[in-house]
Amino acid sequence: MLARIFPDRFVPILFATILLASLLPVRGAAVPIASALSTAAIIFLFFLNGVRLPRDEVLHGIRNWKLQGSALAFCFGFMALLGLAAQAATAPLLPATLALGFLFLGILPSTVQSATAASSLAGGNVAASVVAAALLNLSGVALSPLLFALLAGAEGEIHGEAVLRIVSILLVPFVAGQFVQRWLRPWVLAHRGLATFMDRTAIAIAVYVAFSAAVVAGIWSLLDGREIAVVFAAVAALLALSFGGAWALGGLLKLARPDRITLLFSGAQKSIAVGAPLAATLFPPAIAGMVLVPILVYHMAQLILSAWIAPVLRSGQGVVLE
Repeated sequence: MLARIFPDRFVPILFATILLASLLPVRGAAVPIASALSTAAIIFLFFLNGVRLPRDEVLHGIRNWKLQGSALAFCFGFMALLGLAAQAATAPLLPATLALGFLFLGILPSTVQSATAASSLAGGNVAASVVAAALLNLSGVALSPLLFALLAGAEGEIHGEAVLRIVSILLVPFVAGQFVQRWLRPWVLAHRGLATFMDRTAIAIAVYVAFSAAVVAGIWSLLDGREIAVVFAAVAALLALSFGGAWALGGLLKLARPDRITLLFSGAQKSIAVGAPLAATLFPPAIAGMVLVPILVYHMAQLILSAWIAPVLRSGQGVVLE
């Protein structure tokens, strides 16, 4: 029963992290220690991502330019514009930093493991899914901050200190991971369970520290029931437009059904694994927690939706998506 409600084990972990931060947020003298731990976890996470993402497979798989190009354009083009539209639509109804979170959601790359797993379950092109996830995440390390700065205007202005943090905390560990990939990647692939545990632990730490600061700053006193309902409604609309749009684009491009399924999950899913560290790097802790709310809700909802859609597509009963 629990597996049906939470098809991905990371969903209840995120729920538990948010609950823990709400009940026992980091305060006082513990804040610098927690921030240092979060930074260390983010550095390790991006190093691990650099080790894991298959650079050679990406270069080889780019030959399927129609699928990979459309996934890149949809993820960073259409979804970024959707996020910008959602920010504009919710700005009169929500605190500014919370509305900004919808734009932040839109510029993030796709997930890696869950998009590939959903594509496999649905009968998609698994090899192309791996390539798409890797290509989107390789691009997102540099492209996501630039897109955010471009679309957010004054709110997204990235100063020299933020640039230095992005380079030192995100980019350098990622490049280091790519550099040692030939030696460490076989070990990571042989210990997938341990690597996934470390991956999710690092994300949970980053979310906990960021959300703790937001709780201390009064996030629950700033948001009432109406505003929470607005967030859920906006996320539901984004899910419908992103999943529907990705499927429709695959049809317009006349992609083979397995490639169309790959585009659906690679294009419409968004990564908390990049979102939490990037928010912690770009924003002060109290603001980062508020900005993360839309991607936290979207991430959990996309996993549940993907787990429902994938078996329908595999069985060939997805007539409503045709």
